[in-house]
Amino acid sequence: MSDWKAKRFWKEAQVVTLDAGHSVELDGRPIKTPAKQLLVLPTAKMAEAIAAEWQAQEGVINPLTMPCTKTANAAIDKVSVQHAEVADMLAAYGDCDLLCYRADSPQELVDRQSAHWDPMLDWAKETLGARLQPRVGIMHVPQDPDVVADLTRRTHALNPFELAAFHDLVSLSGSLVLGFAAAMDARDMESLWDMSRLDEMWQVELWGKDDDAEALAAAKKGSFLHAKFMFDLSKGA
Repeated sequence: MSDWKAKRFWKEAQVVTLDAGHSVELDGRPIKTPAKQLLVLPTAKMAEAIAAEWQAQEGVINPLTMPCTKTANAAIDKVSVQHAEVADMLAAYGDCDLLCYRADSPQELVDRQSAHWDPMLDWAKETLGARLQPRVGIMHVPQDPDVVADLTRRTHALNPFELAAFHDLVSLSGSLVLGFAAAMDARDMESLWDMSRLDEMWQVELWGKDDDAEALAAAKKGSFLHAKFMFDLSKGA
């Protein structure tokens, strides 16, 4: 097995403006995605964030320190070429949304779920026009097909860069409603993340913390916050 790793070869990473958007060049050489596509970005702010990641590299290139570049690559190489499939996959969360599946006991958990999750379902009805119905238990009970169809149309309307970020907002939280709430600034991100982990936090209160589980949760939270950052960069001028 080879231990060869790419090394920094450039002096300066610069943002350039193109007819189709913005990009980043390394000493005048354009960056390309792993699929050899030109890294064309929708906003100058996203290009600046990616240029900063490349400029910060020292010695051996470390992809783990380049999350903005990774998300942009995914938007271009994966999401843009299978946009409908990704949108359908995420919209399907609306038919089995985390916020709809409730415990039947103990009463304290039942009350906590209602207190935190009911307002978000109300928000979805008022803002998205989608009234999802809660269920007791873990068995799947389909939602109104017309409601799911409306959420699907909203998901399909996202551009590839928004959808790439939205993928993580939804998949990490387990909730299409929380994904839209994050994207639309309905609540602060800390609150939304805590809502997605309400059941896990209940278990921690009962049984105590597990270091491995806490580390995994922290990593997921970091990815959730990064996804919001990238979603916002997809929209900004």
